[in-house]
Amino acid sequence: MTLRIAVTPGEPAGIGPDLLIGLVRTGHPHELVAYGDPDMLTARARDLGLALHLRAPESRPRALGPGELAVAPLPAPAVATPGTPRRETAAWVLETIQRATRDCLSGACAALVTGPVHKGIINEAGLPFTGHTELLAELTGSAQVVMMLATTELRVALATTHIPLAQVPAAITQPSLSAVIRVLHAGLREWFGVTRPRILICGLNPHAGEGGHLGREEIEVITPVLQELRAEGMALVGPLPADTLFTLQHLAGADAVLAMYHDQGLPVLKHLGFGRAANITLGLPIIRTSVDHGTALELAGSGKGDGGSLATAIQYAVQMAQNQSRD
Repeated sequence: MTLRIAVTPGEPAGIGPDLLIGLVRTGHPHELVAYGDPDMLTARARDLGLALHLRAPESRPRALGPGELAVAPLPAPAVATPGTPRRETAAWVLETIQRATRDCLSGACAALVTGPVHKGIINEAGLPFTGHTELLAELTGSAQVVMMLATTELRVALATTHIPLAQVPAAITQPSLSAVIRVLHAGLREWFGVTRPRILICGLNPHAGEGGHLGREEIEVITPVLQELRAEGMALVGPLPADTLFTLQHLAGADAVLAMYHDQGLPVLKHLGFGRAANITLGLPIIRTSVDHGTALELAGSGKGDGGSLATAIQYAVQMAQNQSRD
């Protein structure tokens, strides 16, 4: 079945538009709909020396022919120069995400795939923004969402996302950790077809607290939550020291790892699969995946960008939508 997938190219001065245009050079079996400025996409294709034919989404999703891309037109307020982000386009970037999200909520699109945005420019424009994950939670009214990155070898979810390291211990409470694990468990079942997920749980402190000598969060917060959820039938292992958890011996048979903070788990995953990993938001009423990299301003318009992560993000979005349709 051909699906309609919403794609937001992200920062118009960045690599996102390049990757999307390059991806459809040979066509695509699903209808990818770019939420953005048709003139900007056409100009970027010209910069790249690639043929691009833009068309409107049809009544029923139709696969893309070579060089073809469906577009939901949203004219930008300023011309995008590759490599030079402008504050004038910040609100427009957020508008593309908002409109694509609405179309996913209405069922017009089966999933949302987001390109990289420039958080600094958005904040410099006076718009509070910490990331796609938090914005999509707000747009969809989702009380608890979980950020998970996935590649062929590994899935890593986060108990906390984009907060300063000094704030992490206070942010990990029994209620918050329980909610995150429940969303992760349900997401693996619903979107990935894992009947009984086996999840490895990182400790917060070195050596998982060393029996309380290096911190008591494992004793007072993490372990009680794991005991409660194990009693409900969840297959949870931990808390484990993060420095040894990511070894083949521990990862064998695991469906996902839950890291306590951003830079505890993601460096390992990106070392394994950078450029072919996808960022997935669990806990939303819609399917959302994204690339695992930033705007790469220095590569915009050069034709040197690697579209592997975008292809992976779209592949995961399609797989998740197909798994949902089988339920």
